[in-house]
Amino acid sequence: MTGRSEAVLEKIQKIQKFLFPAVLLLYPLRHINWGLDLWDTGYNYANFQFMGTDHMDPMWLFSTYLATAVGSLLMKLPFADTLMGMNFYTAFTVSVLALWGYWFCTKKVGIPAGLVFLGEILAVSLCWCPTALLYNYLTYILFLGGCICLYQGLKCDRNGMLVVAGICLGTNIFVRFSNLPEAAMIVAVWAYGIICRRKVRKVAAQTGWCMLGYFGAVGIGLLYLGIRYGFHTYMESIMRLFGMTESATDYTAVEMVMKMVNGYLDLVYWIIRISVFVVAGLVLFAFMPGRWMRLKKAGSILLTVAALAWLYLRQFCSIQFYDYNAMLRPGILFMIIAMVIGVIVIFHPKMVKEDKLLSGIVILIILLTSIGSNNGLFPSLNNLFLAGPYVFWMVWRFLRAPRAVFFRWGAKKRWKMEINGFPIKAVALMILGLMLVQGIGFGVGFVFVEADGATDVEAQVDNNPVLQGIYMSPERAQWMSEITGYVKDAGLEGREVLLYGKIPALAYYLNMPPAFNCWMDLDSYSLSAMEKDMAELEAQIEAQAEAGSQMPVVILEQKYSDYENMAKEDPKMGLIVTFMDKYEYRPTFRNEKFLMLEAGEKN
Repeated sequence: MTGRSEAVLEKIQKIQKFLFPAVLLLYPLRHINWGLDLWDTGYNYANFQFMGTDHMDPMWLFSTYLATAVGSLLMKLPFADTLMGMNFYTAFTVSVLALWGYWFCTKKVGIPAGLVFLGEILAVSLCWCPTALLYNYLTYILFLGGCICLYQGLKCDRNGMLVVAGICLGTNIFVRFSNLPEAAMIVAVWAYGIICRRKVRKVAAQTGWCMLGYFGAVGIGLLYLGIRYGFHTYMESIMRLFGMTESATDYTAVEMVMKMVNGYLDLVYWIIRISVFVVAGLVLFAFMPGRWMRLKKAGSILLTVAALAWLYLRQFCSIQFYDYNAMLRPGILFMIIAMVIGVIVIFHPKMVKEDKLLSGIVILIILLTSIGSNNGLFPSLNNLFLAGPYVFWMVWRFLRAPRAVFFRWGAKKRWKMEINGFPIKAVALMILGLMLVQGIGFGVGFVFVEADGATDVEAQVDNNPVLQGIYMSPERAQWMSEITGYVKDAGLEGREVLLYGKIPALAYYLNMPPAFNCWMDLDSYSLSAMEKDMAELEAQIEAQAEAGSQMPVVILEQKYSDYENMAKEDPKMGLIVTFMDKYEYRPTFRNEKFLMLEAGEKN
């Protein structure tokens, strides 16, 4: 019997050795043909397709240069001329994160494969952000690489790995300039030095190796961009990035930090209520006679079930899995649990130093990922590829502990009281189960469409090759079919376009390069920058007037159809209206979503 059990176990291990990585490789591809987003997805693909200072805002180009360059290279691959093809290629960045996290946690940390798999599946499922945003996913890849190298370098005392860690974090500045705070990972070097009671000279040397890699990568990147585009152009664009908080107040340091803090504070109400059920279980164990252990456990389990029912009844999370509310609060609670566990491990005298190091890295990843973003805690929820397996592993170890009696008194008397960990175990298991159900449900049911989830995904567009094979709502299919038909009939493909309204993706979907920026109504794109770009556009038009150059097409979101009046309150719209009046633009196409205008005959 024992031999058969061992044989079965060996077969299971062989299957999971290939099955788990295969699922993690393919699971991120589940939605490559689902949903039509008029915001971020097409906006980023348009930047990849029309990369350069001619059609991009230089501030955006240089603040996300490496991500845009990688995207531009992907555009040259087979089938990359379609939305589904690009979704296919960019989705593999999530696969890389999941597989790299799986390899590290199983091979280097020694976490059981099944627990790592659950953690990585959960992490992939919580990736709400479109994979087109390579400046996010390449950030996570390099951040993960830096953390892994930092862990290996400190654990094994390998200076070369510390240099590579610095290179990863330094290179990340060119993926997204707001990744500067990741330099705070240096805290892990000093924290580990304290844990291991290393001499200051040793810790300083390790810090030096990290900084060598970091500043080496930064120096090479700056040199390349300076030589190719000019140091003045690069620095001017980056300085604009620092000044954009004047028009985009949600990017101020205070506003970004407060969004993160408020996200955690929202969970205080729920944590207190969950704690009531835990305390009730602890009291049950403390005051019921010790011989009634089965009754104690049964009562604690019932309290846990009651806690779960209460959470759903009070709408702690939604079962509408196409909505953020399905995972937002459970996800934030999961991150809080990860950080609480991390703090306990770091200060627990019996935990090994490697576990303390990993705990510190997990805490730093959760805290640092959201810094530099105006999306609150959402970036951290998108980057749990180490935290996911870590939490499952630590909770599993706690659940397997043979005894979890934290305090006992009166043991020599007939009557005794104890604070037992069983109620905490029951609630911890409940929360993990809740997290898996809500997380995987969200992962299967959610696709980003203008910051919301896609619904009614059943129609396709037949006359647009970029959108071939993409399923969307019938309403969106009609919008895109109508405007695509007009663009083809009028011979406007390849014509420069001015887009206003939250429709930047049209540049990519219609193959119409932006005249200078395909998302002009973004707050981060300042009025002064637009004034300069419009002036340069007009100068270019006047200079090429004798050559009969084609005028750019203007496409507005339908809500701006009364553009003459709206220009009185919207200065950016005012610039476009002034431009259209000067060159006698007139409406030539209109449907429920878009309004297209073209220049008069004399131009």
